[in-house]
Amino acid sequence: MAGLNCGVAVALLGVLLLGVERLPRGAEAFEIALPRGSGITVLIKLGALTVPVKPCYVVVSKRHVTMVSIKSGETTVFTFSCQNPENHFVMEIEKKIDCTSGPCPFGEVQLQPPTSVLPALNRTFIWEVTAHKSIGLELQFSAPRLRQIAPGDRCPDGVTHAISGRLDATMVRIGTFCSNGTVSRIKMQEGMKMALHLPWFHPRNVSGFSIANRSSIKRLCIIESVFEGEGSATLMSANYPEGFPEDELMTWQFVVPPHLRASVSFLNFSHSNCERKEERVEYYIPGSATNPEVFKLEDKQPGNMAGNFNLSLQGCDQDAQSPGILRLQFQVLVQHPQNESNKVYEVDLSNERALSLTIEPRPARHGRKFVPGCFVCLESRTCSANLTLTPGSKHKISFLCDDLTRLWMNAENTISCRDHWSCHWKSYPLQVPGDILQLPVQLHDFSWKLLVPKDRVSMALVPAQKLQQHTHERPCGTSFSYLVASAVPGQDLYFGSFCPGGSIEQIQVKQNISVTLRTFAPNFRQEASRQGLTVSFIPHFKEEGIFTVTPDTKSKVYLRTPNWDRGLPALTSVSWNISVPTGQVACLTFSKERTGVVCQTGRAFMVLQEQRTRVEEIFSLEEEALPKPSFHHHSFWVNISNCSPASGKQLDLLFWVTLTPRTVDLTVIVIAVVGGGAFLLFGLGLIICFMRKKKKKTNKGPAVGVYNGNVNTKMPGQLKKFQKGRKDNDSHVYAVIEDTMVYGHLLQDSGGSFLQPEVDTYRPFQGTMGDCPPSPPPTCSRPPTLKLTADEPPLCLAPESDSEPYTFSHPSNGDVSSRNTDVPLLDTQQPVEPAE
Repeated sequence: MAGLNCGVAVALLGVLLLGVERLPRGAEAFEIALPRGSGITVLIKLGALTVPVKPCYVVVSKRHVTMVSIKSGETTVFTFSCQNPENHFVMEIEKKIDCTSGPCPFGEVQLQPPTSVLPALNRTFIWEVTAHKSIGLELQFSAPRLRQIAPGDRCPDGVTHAISGRLDATMVRIGTFCSNGTVSRIKMQEGMKMALHLPWFHPRNVSGFSIANRSSIKRLCIIESVFEGEGSATLMSANYPEGFPEDELMTWQFVVPPHLRASVSFLNFSHSNCERKEERVEYYIPGSATNPEVFKLEDKQPGNMAGNFNLSLQGCDQDAQSPGILRLQFQVLVQHPQNESNKVYEVDLSNERALSLTIEPRPARHGRKFVPGCFVCLESRTCSANLTLTPGSKHKISFLCDDLTRLWMNAENTISCRDHWSCHWKSYPLQVPGDILQLPVQLHDFSWKLLVPKDRVSMALVPAQKLQQHTHERPCGTSFSYLVASAVPGQDLYFGSFCPGGSIEQIQVKQNISVTLRTFAPNFRQEASRQGLTVSFIPHFKEEGIFTVTPDTKSKVYLRTPNWDRGLPALTSVSWNISVPTGQVACLTFSKERTGVVCQTGRAFMVLQEQRTRVEEIFSLEEEALPKPSFHHHSFWVNISNCSPASGKQLDLLFWVTLTPRTVDLTVIVIAVVGGGAFLLFGLGLIICFMRKKKKKTNKGPAVGVYNGNVNTKMPGQLKKFQKGRKDNDSHVYAVIEDTMVYGHLLQDSGGSFLQPEVDTYRPFQGTMGDCPPSPPPTCSRPPTLKLTADEPPLCLAPESDSEPYTFSHPSNGDVSSRNTDVPLLDTQQPVEPAE
């Protein structure tokens, strides 16, 4: 029962409070009395209505009006006809102070009339001071100091300070300010206007500033900004974002503790069209031997400055027809000096032609809390958040940053082969210079653009350590990787990401590429010795890429086609040269049964070729299933050639290679040994039998000799057909062998004339077997799967080079495949009969 009575009491109290809250405030009467000679005017008027509301009026002497003006020496009593007049009306209290006709009331400025007698409306107190041109006026702001905001921005508490200066008969807007900043004083000359805006709910009853008399400042204004610790301030030129007054001077004075460092950065600026003089900024920096230091607006601004300094903006005489706009928005950052700020690093790019280095902030998000800046300083004075070092010079840099992990470096270099005659077989190392590695900032990317003449030169990338291709099945775990992609304009071809510790010995690419070394961990410096890639310019070939792979006996080698996420580009051919070590068997396995590619034009093929026997298996990737796991005892090629695929039906393949030791069946060994022994015994039996028969023939009787005087009894000498030997001369090379010289009598027709035979031309063998990938088949009709042996010529394939030491190329005009035109060589071991 007691709990119920308590609940009823609370409910009744809530109803009473709600009734008090809903009492019509507009029914309250207000009286405003302005002393005579005070120079104060009060204006109550309708404000900007954001939403449609019922009409509300000011009731004065039973008259309903929408505006009331109360002048100095008048007293007015009024009420409102609505309950919420703050949603309808605003109040302006303006006081004019004329310092030209008498002494100025300097000191702390009071709010008159007091806010306690004013209705709860959004109100603006305005003070307008007029003085001689030689008189300087200073506004001093007590704590909290002011913070400048851009026009249109709002202050969190709704309290704003709008300050303007007088320039002859024109008012110039100095800026709009909120509380809780660094601006402590603003000095102006000839006059000023200060507007303090207070929302209707704000209880503030003091102005928060005072006015002081100063000597002439001989410029538009001076703004003082005081830093007591680390912090930042954003400031703007007068009339921002409109134009700065013509040929005027504005100064900012910064008070910084000597143990802190200040840096200036320009956030936004624009130039006017000058007829005379030049727009500029001037710094007065303590300890500088060249005060004032003059900078252009587009220059890097000073940083790492200790103690107080001044910054001034100087305008020019503008073109009357097209004046343009001079404006400036900048930031001053004050923070503690770091250990790195006193250390200077030298980066020598004097011997570089196309290497540039950029140091910049990492992408990061910061809250409202103050975050010290990270700056890179050139020659310890010119500091900025971004710095680019150009080739051909030596650079001395330092860092003004509390946490150097907030910065990173990106570098780019270009290596070009312009003359293909002089580039062949030249090599260039792709390594990060030591001057860059010594910097205390993490390297993010180092890119090399490798450029070659089109269809003249190709490139080979050879790593210091064999590479592993990054795949989802076996991701790279090192602190860096190489990203290889095409640099041909308009070609979307990404070969992949590679890191040390794999089985790829070489990557050959057809034309221009970019190689990017990208780091993923701060410990890259400890692993920097593992980075090392060499590019060589080699003769041009037609495939987009060739990968040379020697699998590891301890793990799988995962390989995938370029452009894995987007599919192999149309009409692109890529090959893998996979070496199988002696005593090992390679197992080739594909990750899926079918590719899923759908061709719009052309055919997509895969060719598996044994390099020793040159036996090929050709698969149509659009129509057939991929082969089951296959075993290879010798090195082999994998070639994949794409068609023009339909959208969404791209070609991508993932496969892997594993090695296992080659095993020999014991039964086969026993059979071989037994068979070899039987053959040996059989051979010995034949020899013994032959020797016995010969002995019997020689024992038949004495031989009878008959003399022939016409026969030369001298032993004929065995003439050598090739005096120098075949390896020492070109006697075994035949440019042309004509059949008429050997078989001329067989080529005569019935009329006695010779039939003209076709001529075969000998070409010497070029290179060892397995140097070139199998040629992709032409896009002609064929059975789904072709299994070709060495004795069966492939259908619809380009003729292959023979591996015999004597090769005769058939002419293109005619089919001679059914005729054997090879001429056997003379036996050099047969003795030559002497001529009679």
